[in-house]
Amino acid sequence: MAMLAQPFPNYLHDRFRAWKLAKYDDSRAWYARLMSEGQHPRAMLISCCDSRLDTVSIFGAEPGDLFVVRNIANLVPPHAPDQNHHGTSAAVEYAVNVLKVAHIVIVGHSNCGGVEACHDMCSGAAPELEKSTSFIGRWMDILRPGYDRVHDEKEEREVALVSLGHEAVRTSLRNLATFPFVEESVKAGMLTLHGAWIDIANADMYGMDPATEQFSRL
Repeated sequence: MAMLAQPFPNYLHDRFRAWKLAKYDDSRAWYARLMSEGQHPRAMLISCCDSRLDTVSIFGAEPGDLFVVRNIANLVPPHAPDQNHHGTSAAVEYAVNVLKVAHIVIVGHSNCGGVEACHDMCSGAAPELEKSTSFIGRWMDILRPGYDRVHDEKEEREVALVSLGHEAVRTSLRNLATFPFVEESVKAGMLTLHGAWIDIANADMYGMDPATEQFSRL
């Protein structure tokens, strides 16, 4: 099959050059240190791919501060050593066993397309996502048990999506706990797990109380 790649987009090239002039040239020594000494981030963030949610900027991170994984609806699958492809699980393993991060934070957000897809699939409104060929549907199967836990037919759609978005964070935290090396690090006091949900429109962040699993504004 012929390669489908095209020349690099000009607007991204221009932004790279601007970044290099504005950021890199003033921090050459820091980038050299990062290369020679490796990365030592304090925290791993697992957030959504959504282009409206830039956790690196939100938390004011500099290169080397955060180990970031982004996927649809900020989900962590259950521990499943089945020799299939597990990108998020591999990143968790690397963060915990190699980088020795002190924190893993699951960051959900408002108006998440993945959460909406799960809601519609599970409610029967999106039968195309039930097909075995749907990558989105099969990924959102991770959240299907969460939909069953929080589904309330009396809730308005907007409220239901917020509830399911919160549940996506809880589901990921529960699934993280199924990884033996995560459990061991938590028990040893070397790792803590956290949940957060951000309302993009209002720039409000809600943290999850580990005791009650309820969210309140921080």
